[in-house]
Amino acid sequence: MSDSLDITGQADAESARSPAQLRNMFGTNLRHLAQNYPSVSELSRRLGINRTQFNRYMSGESFPRPDILDRICSFFEVDARILLEPVETIEHQGQILNGPFLADFLGHGIRQVNEEMFPSGFYRFTRRSFVSSDKFVVGLVYVFRSGKAATFIKGYEAREAMRYQGLPEGPKVREFRGILTSHEDGVAFVISRRHAMTYSFNYLARVGSLENNFWLGYVARTVRDGSGERVTRMAYEYLGRDMGSALKAARTAGFSTAEDLLPYHRHLLRPDEAFR
Repeated sequence: MSDSLDITGQADAESARSPAQLRNMFGTNLRHLAQNYPSVSELSRRLGINRTQFNRYMSGESFPRPDILDRICSFFEVDARILLEPVETIEHQGQILNGPFLADFLGHGIRQVNEEMFPSGFYRFTRRSFVSSDKFVVGLVYVFRSGKAATFIKGYEAREAMRYQGLPEGPKVREFRGILTSHEDGVAFVISRRHAMTYSFNYLARVGSLENNFWLGYVARTVRDGSGERVTRMAYEYLGRDMGSALKAARTAGFSTAEDLLPYHRHLLRPDEAFR
């Protein structure tokens, strides 16, 4: 018990809170979380908690059983710190882009990326290679959500591209990750490899197609002037969440010629036209 108190900084007996204080903190946090829902009745129904009892929680008159507390925390995607700290500070701890200083600026766009705008799942992408201009890179990425706060992307650089640059080919070195934000007519994201000091900026807008599953845009890499091409067109194709489709696409990852690209990808990339 003393170890857990030390971790939360509450080891001092003088700083221990009374049951009434804990109930009040929980009630305040619950009211804060509930304000995003149209009615307490609807919220109580979705939680499976009697409305009268839920009102007693919010007023600080009563405290839920452990199983009910777990249900509330799971529903609102918070943890048991709602007993000890104001929920608005919990939401921002360890955050930068969604933290207080940037929440209404960069953080605003990050929170707007929904499933309709850019669904979670696997994507096949194609673009011209930065290291060999007569070749194209075909790759696979995975997009996923972390609660309601952010949308992330991860993937791996092609082994051939790493080999061409004389870089290690292990998965840990090839892995890249990034975060997505909304744009007025699409999405944008910043991506980097582990411990790298360079990044790439990506922008995509949905393309009208039969299945509405293509995006077209560009990728720009952050390298100094004179280091070769820095911007090129890029196409994304949504493959869904099926692992079988992803594995099939992964087998085609790597370098490709323009002639060997999938026809619609080649049409979108327009390899014979300079990017402007």
